Parts: sequence; C-alpha cells; structure tokens
Amino acid sequence: MKRKLGISIYPDYSDFASDKAYIKKASEFGFSRIFMSLLEITGEKKEVIAKYQKLTKLAKELNYEVILDVSPTIFNLLGISYDDLSFFVELGVDGLRLDDGFDGKKEALLSYNPQGLIIELNMSNDVAYVDNILTYQANKPFIYGCHNFYPQKGTGLPYDFFVKCSQRFKRNNLHTAAFISSQSGKIGPWSVNDGLPTLEEDRELPIEVQAKKMFATGLIDDVIIGNSYASDEELKKLSLIDRYQVELKIDFVSDINKVEHDIVLKNQHVRRGDINEQVIRSTEVRKKYHSFSNSPHDNEIEFQKGDVVIGNNEFGKYKNELQIVLKPHKDNRKNLVGHINTDELLLLPFIKSWSKFKFVC
Repeated sequence: MKRKLGISIYPDYSDFASDKAYIKKASEFGFSRIFMSLLEITGEKKEVIAKYQKLTKLAKELNYEVILDVSPTIFNLLGISYDDLSFFVELGVDGLRLDDGFDGKKEALLSYNPQGLIIELNMSNDVAYVDNILTYQANKPFIYGCHNFYPQKGTGLPYDFFVKCSQRFKRNNLHTAAFISSQSGKIGPWSVNDGLPTLEEDRELPIEVQAKKMFATGLIDDVIIGNSYASDEELKKLSLIDRYQVELKIDFVSDINKVEHDIVLKNQHVRRGDINEQVIRSTEVRKKYHSFSNSPHDNEIEFQKGDVVIGNNEFGKYKNELQIVLKPHKDNRKNLVGHINTDELLLLPFIKSWSKFKFVC
C-alpha cells in the first residue's frame, strides 16, 4: 500500500486564494491527500457547496484524495441524511471522516454507500470500536482509520496508547492516518492552536522528524500536516524523506575519508538479524569494501549513543563494517565518522532485527 503525505485545509478560517496557493505548492512537493474540516461551517447550504466545490475541484485536478471531517451536528445543520450521501459527491470529496461514531452496524452499512465514498473512522480510542464494525461485515476496502489531532498543548496522545489504538486497525489491514504539526502553521479548527499533532511528545519536533517517526512505526500509511500553512521549507523537507525505511541525518567528522563516506551514503544498510544492545551493525558493507584500506582516525575516544563508526585496518575481518552506537564504549579499532542528528536519535529503536536503513547529510 502506497504511503501518502497530506495537508489540511480549513475553509471557514482561510481564504480561497491562500488555500489554492497552498494546495498547488504541496502538490509540487508530492503531497496527494487533503484533510478538510466541515465541522466549523457557517452559512447556507448553497454557500457551503460553492465554497467547498471550488477547493475540491482544484484538488481533484491535482490528483489529491480529499476526505472531509463530519459529525451528526453538521448533517442536522445542513438538512442531510446519513442514508443519502449524494451531497458529498456534489462537493467532490472522496470520503468522510466520522468524528463521532455510531453503533457499528450503522458504520458497516455506510461503507456500502452507492456513491463509493470512503468511510474513515476515529482511531484515537483504545476500544473495540473497529472490531465491532467489522463484525457487521463492513466493506473493508472502504473503511479507513485516522487519528485525532490535539490543538491544546499537553493533550496529545502518549506514544504507548497511540500504538495500542493503531494496532487495532493495522491487524485488520485497514488504511491508517495520523497528524503531525507544522512549526509555522497558525490555522486550525479552533481558537486554541498550539500545533496540531496526534502525538504529544512530537509537538515541538522538526516536522520531518515527526513524519519519519510516524512512518517508522509501521502503523501509519498517511501522514497529514494538521495545521495550515506549513512553510515551503517544511513541505520540501517532508517531500525528501523515505516513507518506507528509517533514514538518518548524519553530521560527518572532518577527517572522514572517501571510503568511509561512500560506505555511509552509497549503500543500503541492513541491521544484522542477531542483534545486540551495544551497536546496530551493518555488516554487508564490510564484504563489499574488504579490499579497501582504512587508516585509524578519531578512534581514541569513548563513543556515545548516536555516533556512527566504521572498523579501521586494525579490526581484521570487521574492517569497514559500519555500526551505530547505542551504548557508550571505547574501541580503537573503530573510527568515528559522524553523529546522528540529535533530534533523530528517537528513530534508533525503530531499527530492529533485519531492518533496512539509510543515511543522508
């Protein structure tokens, strides 16, 4: 299943020109999903249709998937029924995110809507909600899951709880999504906007690190920026990340040689299956570079967590093996070649037995 990057649009708190520019710019950077909120609408039904149609028409021209956040209150306000979703086809969206749930039987029936709309469920509750829906023989290809975001600082999900909630959906092979937060975005659905992440511990992190972590969990298919508008720099950084394996930003030491530089950046790294607690070992590279000399340098220090080291000429058969340090130790048969960016040290636990990983600088 292809993983997507997404943006969020809040038409009742923004203007069309700004939304249009943002949608176009994100498309240029490879974004292909839009979360759009209908929860804050004001005005008549015809006005709502006209406003949202302009945005969805543009989005569909740029090949976005558009999912609209809805609630029973909005249905009542607009005088529409869950038994006839043709209103949303008129809007031009691909699916509905149900901010509030029903009894399971209702959601299952909705997944067979003749309009073919995706029905996206709220993932941020560790209850048997999705299991109940599936027992009613829901149309699984049309059932998605998406976490909440949390505008108030201190109220986002703790990581362990997030994992438990997400696992309920992934063990049923359902498409999933979660939110990350722009550090420059000021627009959200409510007056309080301390950022709009799903995970509380990620609220202040650089946006690309948030996304790398979400994808690294293996539990999230689509990563969506919760607030608007992310900066061009943030969009670019997100566009460059690898969505399918951990990719670590490395800062090189000044004495790194060409062989070491090539080992780090020009190879697909794989952690050995028989793992240990001291280092992450990428051993295949030592075979590829076994004939290349590697003189000792930066090898008399105590290596710290996040240091990247490569075996030097004194290391026998382990010469040119790459390792990422997990626990401090000394070994002058290894050269220090660089350091993992501090913000990305949190990604190391996701490199497990046989995990693939790469470096960027």
